[in-house]
Parts: sequence; structure tokens; C-alpha cells
Amino acid sequence: MSEAACSFLARQRIFQTARRIACFLPNDGEPDPLPLITLAWARGKAVYLPLLSEVRHDHLQFAPFTPNTPLVENRFGIPEPRASQRHMLPARCLDLVLTPLVAFDNAGNRLGMGGGYYDRSFAFLRQRHYWRKPCLLGMAFAFQRVAALPTQPWDVPLYGVVTEEGLTLV
Repeated sequence: MSEAACSFLARQRIFQTARRIACFLPNDGEPDPLPLITLAWARGKAVYLPLLSEVRHDHLQFAPFTPNTPLVENRFGIPEPRASQRHMLPARCLDLVLTPLVAFDNAGNRLGMGGGYYDRSFAFLRQRHYWRKPCLLGMAFAFQRVAALPTQPWDVPLYGVVTEEGLTLV
């Protein structure tokens, strides 16, 4: 199912035109974006992984990820790049961001693991009525779709969700 979702997204303009893509490494049964990451590298795109910020502990930072990047487990046991502050890319500079999730609805609402890291890191998008980047896409399995999710004022909606069944835009 992960390969199908990656294959579908790889054919979309949103992926083809992105130069700086943030992905995630799968944890706890999440879809695996590695086929998409490998394709991005082959096409000369820059790939970034989120890591817990050392500066603002409730935010994510984005570090370059290559086949040779050393990884270390963060406090939640999730592998993240070992990188210095000078190599971090601000969230505003990303073109496409794939986010993991627990559940999603057709309105672009996302239920994460409850830490709020993505919402805080991309809060600046709530101030824009017409934003172009970064484009936040959830990556999930189709069975994670629910009819509706409760929302909070601080939630940052997704632009869409890619699953093994295709890409749903909001």
C-alpha cells in the first residue's frame, strides 16, 4: 500500500515541481515514503526529515537527508538526522511536506499523535488565506479516513492526503 501511494504521488505535478521535500521515516505502522524519497534523490530533489528542535522544544526543524545521513533516535524513539543548526532549513522554505497521521477527514483535518509539533511548526500557514508553499500533504492508508474530526483553532489543515487509492485534495 505504501508503494502504491508513493507511485501515485510521484506522477502528480505537486511532487514533480517540488524541489525541497520534507518526508518522515515510518514509525508505529505508518506508511513508508522511502520509495518516494529514493525517487526524489534520483531526480535531484533535496529531501529533508523533521527533527525535534533544540531551540524551540515544541517545534520541528528540518534537516537534509541523504543515503549517507547518520540517524539517531529522538526521545520518542523515532530516527532523525544528526545535523548541526547551520544545516537546518526553515519550514517556510520547503515546497512539499509529507506528514504522518493517525486519522484524516475530507476537509483536510488531521489527527496526529497528539504532540502538536506539525501544527506549531506550520502555524504561519494559518495567517495566509492563499498559500502556495509549503504544501502539506498527509500520507496515510485509506482505512484511516474518517467522516469528520473535531478541530481546534490552532489546527493547520492539510492541502490533501495521499493514500494507496490516490490523492484527495481539499
